[in-house]
Amino acid sequence: MGLLSLGTPLEWNEVSQYTDHVREHGIEQLIHIHNANKDKKNDSLLWGDEVEYMVVELDPESKEAKLSLRQAQILDDLAQAEKKGDLTAHNVVFHPEYGRYMLEATPAKPFTGDFKDLLLVEANMATRRTIAKEHMNSNEFPLTLTSYPRLGVGQFTSPAAEPNGKASRSFFLPDEIINPHVRFPTLTANIRTRRGSKVAINVPIYKDEKTPSPFVDDSIPWDRDLYPEDANAREGAALPDHIYMDSMGFGMGCSCLQITFQATDIDEGRDLYDQLAPLAPILLALTAAAPAYRGYLSDQDARWNVIAGSVDDRTPVERGLVPADDINEESEDSEVAQKAENNENSEKNEKTNGKAQFCSSQSNRTKTTSTTKYPSVKANSDRVIPKSRYDSIDSYISGHLKGSASHFNDTKLVINKKVKKRLTEAGFDEQLSNHFAHLFIRDPIVIFKELLDIDDTKESDHFENIQSTNWQTMRFKPPPPSEGPNQNVGWRVEFRPMEVQITDFENAAFSVFIVLVTRVILSYKLNFYIPISKVDENMKVAHYRDAVNKNKFWFRTDIESPTSQPDTETEPSPGIYELLSINEIINGKADKSFIGLVPLIRRYLNYINIDLDTLCQLDRYLSLISRRASGELWTAATWMRHFITSHPKYNKDSKISSDINYDLMQKVYDITQGKGWDDGLTKHFLGGFSSSVP
Repeated sequence: MGLLSLGTPLEWNEVSQYTDHVREHGIEQLIHIHNANKDKKNDSLLWGDEVEYMVVELDPESKEAKLSLRQAQILDDLAQAEKKGDLTAHNVVFHPEYGRYMLEATPAKPFTGDFKDLLLVEANMATRRTIAKEHMNSNEFPLTLTSYPRLGVGQFTSPAAEPNGKASRSFFLPDEIINPHVRFPTLTANIRTRRGSKVAINVPIYKDEKTPSPFVDDSIPWDRDLYPEDANAREGAALPDHIYMDSMGFGMGCSCLQITFQATDIDEGRDLYDQLAPLAPILLALTAAAPAYRGYLSDQDARWNVIAGSVDDRTPVERGLVPADDINEESEDSEVAQKAENNENSEKNEKTNGKAQFCSSQSNRTKTTSTTKYPSVKANSDRVIPKSRYDSIDSYISGHLKGSASHFNDTKLVINKKVKKRLTEAGFDEQLSNHFAHLFIRDPIVIFKELLDIDDTKESDHFENIQSTNWQTMRFKPPPPSEGPNQNVGWRVEFRPMEVQITDFENAAFSVFIVLVTRVILSYKLNFYIPISKVDENMKVAHYRDAVNKNKFWFRTDIESPTSQPDTETEPSPGIYELLSINEIINGKADKSFIGLVPLIRRYLNYINIDLDTLCQLDRYLSLISRRASGELWTAATWMRHFITSHPKYNKDSKISSDINYDLMQKVYDITQGKGWDDGLTKHFLGGFSSSVP
């Protein structure tokens, strides 16, 4: 969950007057925090997870599943329980999320570096789910679903609402699904206004026997004329052979599993950020759990590019659709934009004719129907920004890179030149100044009037305003200002790509796995560096249907080579990286030339000589990771796909009916209760395991 402030949010025409103000003061806040904490050492090794839930209402009489919009009431009840100490006693805390049908839960206090704490994770997650359920109606259930299969289809919420809201202006999603905190509808509206059109997300349709070809979605209200942006779809935003989505809610309404680590100091935090970054696409593919959108089966398994498209506020200039020379920043944009969009849509339709082209935030090119001027960050090194503000990282940040920085940071990095200059003056090194100067190429999207003028030595709202709306696969998190209860918080790193899993067992397994990977990285000083361009390639591949078994990923195999050279002027070896299957990355190559991450962790656990009981319990989690990677067990996405396509009411037309959706939700709930793990299709997903928590 990003920054939640109270106050009066400004609409975009007001926000645009203060973007430089927020940037300038945000950087001063960062410099103050950095100077106060750059020499801080020996912070405790702490970590925590974030699990996001959807509140699903099941009606066994009508055989309908709907998303419950009672988030506020549920959180109010949970807040009362927290005041009584009921949650603290169980080390559990709940937070709001973007969707009014969503909850986020974390441990109230972080776990420590003690290996015994790893054995507490699954029970803590189970407790969160139990407590959440206790504060829901009898027919409401907290399900850990990455994407809801029928989000945006008919009357999919309880209570029902119509998709005609002013914030998103969506064909499919009512504004009532948005968290009512003023930040969220304002964020939704301001992203649309800055962009100059609705967001446009196009995910390839899964072509089954009876799926029309070309697939043209007859559920799109092509002729609606409620808002100017309604013209976007018929003018090319909705692509043939794709599932079209037009609102922030389709992305930010997805759930995920995130892990945050506190490093011992700033240098260790920067190293962890870099070493975990190449693992992001690997874990995205391995946790894939999102095969369906807006009532259709898609031809991809993961959510990431859907969210990237859902918050893509880049203007046509920033997306490279309109040459900067064609734009007079003081004039209105519609005529030039229309010409660019018409040309671009013609090219897209030719390219996608008869093919499944994967959704990309870079290709969401819809006509600007408003008369809004193109916003511009004049200090940026380039007017074109290659990615959405929700995407994979664009540069490594460790100071150990030195002479190898140019080899691994091999893609175009747009930076804010003014920010870079100020950070360099303040003593930030090249990698760190580039990192923050890159984040600050973005405009703040939501500004609260009451927070415009604050003390840069005591507050960090302006910094967090931009930092927290750069949603990348990794996030490097400075300590908060050294005042109040957060004064002992250190430098942190957030690992963000994973899809939430159906059971607490799976979510605990992936959480524990990533924690153990960090321990191995730091203990053995491992080197996972590959060029950023290869990480980007891997991110695209990670979305593919059954990528775990069908595709290969760039990965480094000489992982025990040093990350830096004593002589900073010497260009170190670029390393050995090759295309490997997920099985080879996780379990090792058959010829023993690469050990694999799970065998490496097992070697580490044996080396540190932990007790047998702890070792056996941890191995249960490692076994799940290993068997998913080998293909012996399915991913959640593959299991859902098989459940849908084998359902007696599935017509082989890629459509997920209300009946199929109800049965799927009921089955998901049963699985979370530990039922049927070795039965039917589920044995291919969780067979051989059982829940260890009552």
